[in-house]
Amino acid sequence: MQQYEFDTVILGGGPAGFSAGLYAARGAVSTAIIDTNMLGGQPSNYLELENYPGFLKVGGYDLMEKFEEHADMFGVQKFPMQEIEEINLVSNPKVIKTKEGEFKAKTVIVATGAKPMKLGVPGEQEFVGRGVSYCAVCDGAFYKDKVVAVVGGGNSAVEEAMYLTKFASKVYVIHRRNELRADKIVQERAFKNEKLEFIWDSVVKEIKGSDLVSSAILENVKTNEVTELAINGIFPYIGITPNVEGFNGQIEQDSRGFILTDETMKTSVDGVFAVGDVRVTPLRQVITAASDGAIGAVYAVKYVETLKEIPVRS
Repeated sequence: MQQYEFDTVILGGGPAGFSAGLYAARGAVSTAIIDTNMLGGQPSNYLELENYPGFLKVGGYDLMEKFEEHADMFGVQKFPMQEIEEINLVSNPKVIKTKEGEFKAKTVIVATGAKPMKLGVPGEQEFVGRGVSYCAVCDGAFYKDKVVAVVGGGNSAVEEAMYLTKFASKVYVIHRRNELRADKIVQERAFKNEKLEFIWDSVVKEIKGSDLVSSAILENVKTNEVTELAINGIFPYIGITPNVEGFNGQIEQDSRGFILTDETMKTSVDGVFAVGDVRVTPLRQVITAASDGAIGAVYAVKYVETLKEIPVRS
């Protein structure tokens, strides 16, 4: 097994991870990024962003390519597609074991992000890839001239619903409340889209079909009326849950599993920092993830410098 030693290992190669890598490497500490998937994180699946400063509109994949090029310029080492077997954040040094090698680090910056929450209803798991999808950009083209539903009322749900109208003949937006949580400008665009139809005060109770999804059972939360909606696909966008499986419980987290940090991104464990969507934060955007990464890396570098000041005992 290959052995590696770094001053800082960053878990996750999204905007928070790449930003951390850039700032850590510029702080003259040896830096590596490890990811269980391809690098780029969630934004790589976004069709386009129009709220990242300096870019009026930019494709998510294109933006993350620029992040990666910038990190490359400062010599950040990258280890994508790693199958992680063990993560020990409380040891010194910290240890990350993968199928391909063992990584030891003086500091770890957790930038593992978050993933879409599941509806948790009958039929959801059975029809993943056969009508249930969590990525409209990835799978939208499969629903040309079909009828689909998006579940949720935030920015992601509404924006993805509008994206799906490029392909689908009709898109239902199912929301458990009677008004959207999305930004007003997003709502205004959505309400003008003739292919969108909103189903208010409703939740999905079951997803049905034979080989492919054919309908969803809905319940009105105010009247308790149960109806069946004929659809060819369903896209849940009801929130996110943190990617903490490999180290859950090793550092202080909130009731949903998101990591607690101070303003320097320091966690409850010395030498461990958390940045981006995986931590408790009031806003989860590419720009805030990048900001977190910069802060966390700067203080990770300071931590490495303090270790050099500790006298070696004979």
